[in-house]
Amino acid sequence: MSTSHFRLFAALRPLSFVSAATAVFLTSVPLAQANPHILVDVQTGRVLEHEEAFRKWYPASLTKLMTVYTVFDAIRAGQISLDTPVVISKRAAAQPAAKMYFKPGQKLTLDSALKILLVKSANDVAVAVAEAIGGTQEGFVTRMNGEALKLGMTDSHFVNPNGLPGKGQYTTARDLAVLTVALRRDFPQYAGYFSLEGFTNGQQNVPNLNMLIGRFAGADGMKTGFICASGFNQIGSATRNGRTLVSVVLGTDSLAARADATANLLQKGFTTQPASNDTLGSLRPYGVGQDQVTDIGADICSAKGAKVRSETRDEVGRMKVLSPYIQPMDHDPQFVFAGLIPGQDPQPAAQPEKMARGDTAGAIANVPVPMPRPTSF
Repeated sequence: MSTSHFRLFAALRPLSFVSAATAVFLTSVPLAQANPHILVDVQTGRVLEHEEAFRKWYPASLTKLMTVYTVFDAIRAGQISLDTPVVISKRAAAQPAAKMYFKPGQKLTLDSALKILLVKSANDVAVAVAEAIGGTQEGFVTRMNGEALKLGMTDSHFVNPNGLPGKGQYTTARDLAVLTVALRRDFPQYAGYFSLEGFTNGQQNVPNLNMLIGRFAGADGMKTGFICASGFNQIGSATRNGRTLVSVVLGTDSLAARADATANLLQKGFTTQPASNDTLGSLRPYGVGQDQVTDIGADICSAKGAKVRSETRDEVGRMKVLSPYIQPMDHDPQFVFAGLIPGQDPQPAAQPEKMARGDTAGAIANVPVPMPRPTSF
């Protein structure tokens, strides 16, 4: 990597990398125990590994994959197209960060909206998209839940399209795997949306929150998510030699931990033989946590959690990635356009959201944690 590339990489992605000696040691470090996770082969549906896959969990911004699936289904039905204008309503504009800070009445195409949803995880755009398809957010959420049931997501329920905290919103690692496999199988023509390195609106470049894109061999998706009660979550996907794996990792304690766990799990799937013959369809419910939604907010949004996250930063604040399978990006990130339809007011200026710190990322009280803490992303 050239000096100019490295500087750009450092500015866009606050990561640092361990030494080769440490990397060798880490190849044997397993996923953190007690974190729900699952690994699935997309082509066969075979479950390669799972733990606590049926524990109910707050989905945070992983919810946006259900939103996107519902959007793709509406396109398939001829209800909307990628060129359809999406209008920012007052309700959409009022959503807390992470957001684009668009003004009520401004418009962008559905194509731009999808790119923004999947790269920046913008909560305002999620609501605008929901209203464009469902008429109201509530109408769209009803449709989301209908799609989830048709897919067999029997332990999931959604109350909004963006994953912000809300009573009655929950899912499981198994259900999220069902959703992710369905996205890859049912809508292969839209796979490119999940592997974008970033977007530009002409004034600012916004890199993907998924730290595996461009840094893990074959990485091509899918989504990250965070609220206090759920911790740091990631759905990953990667394709090698025509074989695609998807992973779901829930409840890690930092941005670095979710990236490391996702990379290690996917790598394990590509390089080892599975221990069982279960598929997503044959895997039976098991374990504790099926009756109520797990809340780990006291560990995540607390002095203890802040201390843990501070230890995942180096002396200049860059995120320390430990997985030996995540490498520095070897090229300048590619930013596709995603912004307002030309002819409107100028794009909003970059906002001071502390998206990568892991201690603050906006200002919202995350139910059910009774303290002001980060928003969802």
